[in-house]
Amino acid sequence: MILLPGQAAGLNSQVTVICGSQSTPARLREELATGRELCDIQTMRIQLTYALAFCLGAGVAVPLPAQEKSDSATIIRSLELKWTESYKQRQVESLSALLADDFVITVEDGNTYSKTGYISHSADASVHVEVAEMSDLKVRTHGNTAVVTGAYHERGESNGKRYEYHDRLTDVWMKVGGRWQVIASHYSVPVK
Repeated sequence: MILLPGQAAGLNSQVTVICGSQSTPARLREELATGRELCDIQTMRIQLTYALAFCLGAGVAVPLPAQEKSDSATIIRSLELKWTESYKQRQVESLSALLADDFVITVEDGNTYSKTGYISHSADASVHVEVAEMSDLKVRTHGNTAVVTGAYHERGESNGKRYEYHDRLTDVWMKVGGRWQVIASHYSVPVK
């Protein structure tokens, strides 16, 4: 409690603490009347400095939720790029590690595939992916779950026929056992 000279007159018999010392209302009136300082300014500055240093130190030592979300988003973004490159290069082991066992994907024509079906398609030697790139990726994390939206462009050749896709995607990642894996994916072609 900080008292100004005009405030001391209305005090009752309660004990008031100022700068760590206990004073009665009568004593405060006397000190205010003499014009003496009720508290040593230097002591207050030192106490304030220690309090601020403690607060700043505590803020550095404890990760903020926004910082954790940012770290998870960075990891998910890099896993998305790894997934795309693994698909393009037909790296079955890498794909298997990234996809959860109950993974499901919905592709442009509406068909759905399990982890096994997707990996079989990815390993198909009759498909040659020339370009596989993502853009406009947005990662939203919610605890151990992350949702990714973005754009996907793929160009290549399948069974001797040229193809090119420009899709929108939604991927759902889950952190299980300390490891992020994609559990669901949906690709669709935007209506023009």
